[in-house]
Amino acid sequence: MATTQKIIVLRFSAMGDVAMVASVLKEFSEQNPAVEIIMVSREAFKPFFNGIENLTFHALNPKTVHKGIAGLYKLYQELRKYQPTAIADLHDNLRSRTISTFFRLNGTKIKRIDKGRAEKKALTRADNKIFKPLRQTVERYADVFRELGFKVNLSHKLTRSPLEVPDKAGILFQDKSIKKIGISPFAQHIYKVYPLEKMETVISALSGQGYELFIFGGGKTEQAIAEKWAKNYSNAHNLIGNFNLSEELAIISNLDLMLSMDSSGMHMASLVGVPVVSVWGPTHPYAGFLGYGQAASDCIQVDHPARPNSIYGNKPCTCGVESCMNLIKPETIVNKILEKLNG
Repeated sequence: MATTQKIIVLRFSAMGDVAMVASVLKEFSEQNPAVEIIMVSREAFKPFFNGIENLTFHALNPKTVHKGIAGLYKLYQELRKYQPTAIADLHDNLRSRTISTFFRLNGTKIKRIDKGRAEKKALTRADNKIFKPLRQTVERYADVFRELGFKVNLSHKLTRSPLEVPDKAGILFQDKSIKKIGISPFAQHIYKVYPLEKMETVISALSGQGYELFIFGGGKTEQAIAEKWAKNYSNAHNLIGNFNLSEELAIISNLDLMLSMDSSGMHMASLVGVPVVSVWGPTHPYAGFLGYGQAASDCIQVDHPARPNSIYGNKPCTCGVESCMNLIKPETIVNKILEKLNG
């Protein structure tokens, strides 16, 4: 089918947010096959958008060619060649607003995400907290396309889409009778990370059950921790530093379950239709960042009047002497995983 409209979609970071955009664009593309999508994000996130019909990925390089106002104008000139009919700003930061302004001056239709900042502030403040679920981020993304005149009905269902396992991981998937669990124990902000000694207790218990465990996500520091765990538990495997993002997605797509913090691991699993048991500390699913299609009943968290006190997890817990993450017992996590796998 020939495309009749072209939409430039702007969402530059963070990894989990970009993965959520990909989940929305999958359904948008299926429901609007005559629309061409130009997705603008960081080069590293390109694998999230593989396989989406009528989508062209255009890389943002903010540290080199697209640095500063001159670099953003260069990006605008690159994007203008697509002759878009509209801009969907799903980021609403300084860079995306600058690009949008260039297009607005050119007469192009612009719609921008409503992040619900006032609602989120009310949800996380210490006094007179308004504790209620807010609009999900994926629906906020879809709202931008609705405002542009398109119909988008999100299913909020996980869709299994197993990809081919990379050759160098093939041996780990030979025995189909063994359940395979991904573990994404790290996060960009330390306050969203379950205490590592307790996470090792979880890994020990799951290893004792005979599951194959795959540890994802992080840099050199996290890699060293994951390698230590892999050394201590024969059926735990460190993937950090050993696979690229495309390969990680392919491996995740063949798992039975993912255990993740409120982090990109949850959103990557959601993108390929894998259920997630997620662990929440100062943040809360009510802020709208639960993985696409994931169940609220699979969120592990403690009830406390101080929660949530942060939207992004960049602020420490305010629950008292012991943090809300510390209050979560390892056996609570293990029992939920066993329930999911054997229920």
